[in-house]
Amino acid sequence: MQACLTKLFTFEAAQTIPVLDARHKCTRMHGHSFKIEISVQGEVDPHIGWVYDHAIITKAMTPLIELVDHAYLNEIEGLENPTIENICAWFWTKLSCQLPGLCEIVLHETPTARCSYRGM
Repeated sequence: MQACLTKLFTFEAAQTIPVLDARHKCTRMHGHSFKIEISVQGEVDPHIGWVYDHAIITKAMTPLIELVDHAYLNEIEGLENPTIENICAWFWTKLSCQLPGLCEIVLHETPTARCSYRGM
């Protein structure tokens, strides 16, 4: 049996989107309360009854959350233009070698705006 397991994390961060026209509001520094969902897909172990140990996902995410939480994202290598699309791709690059079966990252920037990313 196949299943997809999703674990949710949160962080607060500031950003600007520097490549936009200077009149766009997102060129000014602003912050978000981000929610990020990390999903891993695989075969359910019939003995244990799960696809993945949540602790493995938490272990991989903890140093990344510590890096981005209460940070100015533009100052983090690889996030110089921190759109939600680029942030998802950045997390994917950092996590894909640590989390076999990584199948989707969903980043919520606001209650009404999110990006779903399924790899490169």
